[in-house]
Amino acid sequence: MQQWIDLALEYLQSPKALSILTALVKFAVGLILARLAGQALVRLFVDEHDAHRAMVVRRGSFYLIAGLFTASALMDLGFDLSVLLGAAGILTVAIGFASQTSASNIISGLFLLGERPFAVGDLIKVGTTMGEVLSIDLMAVKLRTLDNTFVRIPNETLIKTEVSNILHFPIRRIDIQVGVAYREDMDEVREVLLEVADRNPLCLEEPAPRVMFKGYGESSLDHEFRVWAKTENFLDLRDSISVEIKKAFDEHDIEIPFPHRTIYTGSETTPFPVKNDPVPDSES
Repeated sequence: MQQWIDLALEYLQSPKALSILTALVKFAVGLILARLAGQALVRLFVDEHDAHRAMVVRRGSFYLIAGLFTASALMDLGFDLSVLLGAAGILTVAIGFASQTSASNIISGLFLLGERPFAVGDLIKVGTTMGEVLSIDLMAVKLRTLDNTFVRIPNETLIKTEVSNILHFPIRRIDIQVGVAYREDMDEVREVLLEVADRNPLCLEEPAPRVMFKGYGESSLDHEFRVWAKTENFLDLRDSISVEIKKAFDEHDIEIPFPHRTIYTGSETTPFPVKNDPVPDSES
């Protein structure tokens, strides 16, 4: 037993053990400094509300500093970095030929990071998928949909597909289709709708609400009621103002008509009478 202890002590005092210990310390210190440096750079140079840029700066600084300390630790262990770099280059070329789709996603990710059509925390729509951006990585963008489902979309898909950023602008317009009966006064309808917008606290005064006449429908006079809201109030205003329109129309006896048809026969001006004769009782 004493012999094993002596061998262990002798090894710990050897230059090789000292090199391993130095390398481990450098690696650990590098990880700590990389994390602290990332947080410091974000506080100094990135706006606290810009989560997208903060994530890029934090990750970039972490990988750079951690890579430098790791390289120094490998040199302490006796590794020839020129050989490792050459092998890494050959491996990178081989992987590039073997995985062209991954390379395309990485290049597309760089374009997304540079162009910045959306940021972390934005609500975007890609095709039929809508969700909040959780992260923008080199390979894919990760979303959380409105029903709390995780979705991963490759960057190449985002470059080739139309992407809608729902939260990009501070205000949004709501278009509500309204149809009234032909007997209604169109000026009164316009006044009632504008009063509804004026009473709703979520409806913006500028841009001003507007009532557009769309045309003569089969059963109604068709209007489009346009109101503006702050982006965060969009859903609340769309729901509340629809209920308020119905209540206001009821108060002013403005009819929202059902689809109906008039049947003519023999003449274009004489309506066809429809009679509902009682059915005689069957003989017993």
